[in-house]
Amino acid sequence: MSGERAQRRQRLHFNLFFPFAPDYVWSQQSRTDIYYDFDALTRLVQSAERGLFSGVFFGESLRLREHLGVLNTDAITGRPDALVLFAHLAARTDHIGLIATLNTTYFEPYDLARRIGTLDVLSGGRAGWNIVTTDSAWTGANFRRGGYLDHSDRYTHAREHVDLVQALWDAWPSTGTRSPLPAVEWFDTWYRVVAQPEWPRSPQGQPVFFQAGESDEGRDFAARYAEGIFSRYLDFDAALDYATDLGRRLVAAGRPADDLRIFPATSVVLGDTQADARDRHEWFRGQVWTDRRTRAVVEKVWGRDLSELDLDGPLPDEPPAIVKQSRSHGVMNSRDRPHLIAQQWRDLSRERGFTVRQLVRHLAPSAGFVGTPASVADRLAEYVHAGAIDGLNLTPTAFPDGLDEIVDRLVPELQDRGIYPDRYPGTTLRENLGLSPSVARRADRDRTVAV
Repeated sequence: MSGERAQRRQRLHFNLFFPFAPDYVWSQQSRTDIYYDFDALTRLVQSAERGLFSGVFFGESLRLREHLGVLNTDAITGRPDALVLFAHLAARTDHIGLIATLNTTYFEPYDLARRIGTLDVLSGGRAGWNIVTTDSAWTGANFRRGGYLDHSDRYTHAREHVDLVQALWDAWPSTGTRSPLPAVEWFDTWYRVVAQPEWPRSPQGQPVFFQAGESDEGRDFAARYAEGIFSRYLDFDAALDYATDLGRRLVAAGRPADDLRIFPATSVVLGDTQADARDRHEWFRGQVWTDRRTRAVVEKVWGRDLSELDLDGPLPDEPPAIVKQSRSHGVMNSRDRPHLIAQQWRDLSRERGFTVRQLVRHLAPSAGFVGTPASVADRLAEYVHAGAIDGLNLTPTAFPDGLDEIVDRLVPELQDRGIYPDRYPGTTLRENLGLSPSVARRADRDRTVAV
């Protein structure tokens, strides 16, 4: 399947990805609130558009994240409303796609369809929807519905949600209007809706669907619905295996093997020489991995305050304070197995001679591409030609000017290798990603709906 993907498409896409964790140098800014500043965000997105990025993708946090029961001050834990922000950016950009993360668990289908459909029309067909679902009671408490959805139901619920949104979009005719529009009548497991859409279609027909599920169920969901997928597989062999697996699932779902764009997340650190790039990378990691952030990684597993812990010494002698971590306290990193993870970390530290600081650095993800512009471009060309990836979700290493080196130095090298555009192919996100008409209008759907 990867060979078919590689043969049929040889183009790299960049998305600007703005994460929650401080994967950029906070110390370069005197104001922490600049990360919520619309003018600064606009400057960053305009830099991405200057570099012909296909889209800008913001993650979503529907509740401020906590650490040991208090607000996590080591990361940007909240977000402006994505669709309001993207309406602002749509007026200040011309081509770049605007990909909003919107949750199927807590957003009502009609409201979601109306809001993102409005953005799609407003932006001239540049909207994308990153479809996410959750069963987190901790998040749901903000919506008066904490824990209403069982973990086993999250994807069956998401499928019905997306199908209902699609039915609402499909109710508007492809050309012209008719009055009155027929009502969408939906009576199924999770929703009982009778609604009449009130927004027209955009030039791209409807927003582009993205997804980031990792489980087998999540991958099957992507094969059924997604047109872009956000991946964590950056190692070449793992990325190729992932692309091959998705290709098989796409074919099984009745779609071409290359019908989905794969975007692993990463950062790029450039230098004038390989040694210069490595030095810059190490400096960057030292800046973002502060003592407080390093200690917090261990505290999340031990479940208690470790402010007296010597980071240049060994892990705590005492066992973690809890046996099982609760999902109600936000994002955790020990997969609800603190004692097992603690023992694995101790074994690794003894084997490698790691201090706490060295262990956390070893466990932390590193920039995927470090080198000169030419060497990074050569490496990316290998991925593209093999069909392992279609693009990257790029995290800037500084804010708001962390993309300038990529735009000015890396993009020209990629263009010289024929794998990156020298202009936007069209005016819509769908055109700029080289996508066919939406999957929903090409594939059969099992819907309980009358239009």
